[in-house]
Amino acid sequence: MHVVLINGSPRAAGNTRLALDTMAEELKQEGIETEIVHVGGQLIHGCIACGYCETSKDHRCVFKDDPVNETAEKLRQADGFILGAPTYYGGVAGAMKCFLDRVFYTSSGYFSYKVASAVAVVRRTGGQGTLHQLQNYLALGETITPPSQYWTVGYGTDKGELAEDSEGMQTIRKHARAFAWLLKAVDAGKKTVPLPPKEEHIYTNFIR
Repeated sequence: MHVVLINGSPRAAGNTRLALDTMAEELKQEGIETEIVHVGGQLIHGCIACGYCETSKDHRCVFKDDPVNETAEKLRQADGFILGAPTYYGGVAGAMKCFLDRVFYTSSGYFSYKVASAVAVVRRTGGQGTLHQLQNYLALGETITPPSQYWTVGYGTDKGELAEDSEGMQTIRKHARAFAWLLKAVDAGKKTVPLPPKEEHIYTNFIR
């Protein structure tokens, strides 16, 4: 099994990476392959609502000069994935937001019933807002999220400072172990329990 972890921090080796490394190590101990992809420091286009991905082959985004299409394919092929982000003004950083908007708009149909999760890092407050924002993508992508003892938010400012947040690190470790268990349970269940039947999405609005 293979899990892709997305680093949405502009800092490639900061506390968000430490959180993801910690989770990756727990997954490796369970025999699960991992890959960490850093997108937070790259120039990523925002979605321009052009509709190209709705008609293009394999639902690719119109922009080909940034990592969205390539990374979306990695997430489509993975057995599970984890989103990691620092907290900027109570939410995810700009490049990560652009990345998530386009990845989930083009690829949510490929994510149904995948195991997925998120972790946020914050200096002081706003981390739960960031985590909730990440979890919104996972919910609308119809993914399955494992439990943990607390919200998966870690605290730290300077590089490596997250390691001093003992409860946060424990929460992240336990969450990663739950992720591994759920991933194996879903894989085993597919052999005997069929997925729910798909139904065409009905779109409505509130303007009458």
